[in-house]
Amino acid sequence: MSSNTMKYVVITPARNEEDYIEKTIQSMIAQTVLPKKWVIVSDASTDKTDEIVRRYLEGRPWMELIRMPEERNRSFAAKATCFKAGYDRMANDEYDLIANIDADISFDPDTFEILIEKFNTIPKLGLAGTYMREEFSDPTQDTAFEEQDVFGAFQLFRREVFEEIGGYIPLKYGGIDWTAVRMVRLKGWITRNFPDKVFIH
Repeated sequence: MSSNTMKYVVITPARNEEDYIEKTIQSMIAQTVLPKKWVIVSDASTDKTDEIVRRYLEGRPWMELIRMPEERNRSFAAKATCFKAGYDRMANDEYDLIANIDADISFDPDTFEILIEKFNTIPKLGLAGTYMREEFSDPTQDTAFEEQDVFGAFQLFRREVFEEIGGYIPLKYGGIDWTAVRMVRLKGWITRNFPDKVFIH
């Protein structure tokens, strides 16, 4: 594969994910193609989320933990606000793709390698993800499932596309991921969940 021709960065907003974030970290550090940078943004977590992340930082200069202020007005817009904080940390970095992954998912070691190759081979691909499974359900079997609606828990954008839509919009009542998908398509780009891989939510 020519996946090493495209560099990617990852941002993970996280709040009180001590029960799940270690699986996410283990999935990320096992990737066959590692990110140039991964910023985990703790949204003033009050559990052991930050402590767990810190255990993995040593020897991995591409990983970083930042913590948001504790006194902020909380709403569904918090995810977008946290993502923006991570995004700003990468202002001077060179990369081709930018990912948002939730702090409660796990995925195979070659997931990013395979998705990067999709961007290499599909010039109009603006936003990509994989199929999702949950503990007691399979959302891809839902009658409302659309392959072009990339699941919000794992979204990988072409950088120029993410910049073109202005990033995630901090909507007070939620729907930032859904909105981003539609904005990408309105700009004429392709959005797609690929069945090659599955992430567990």
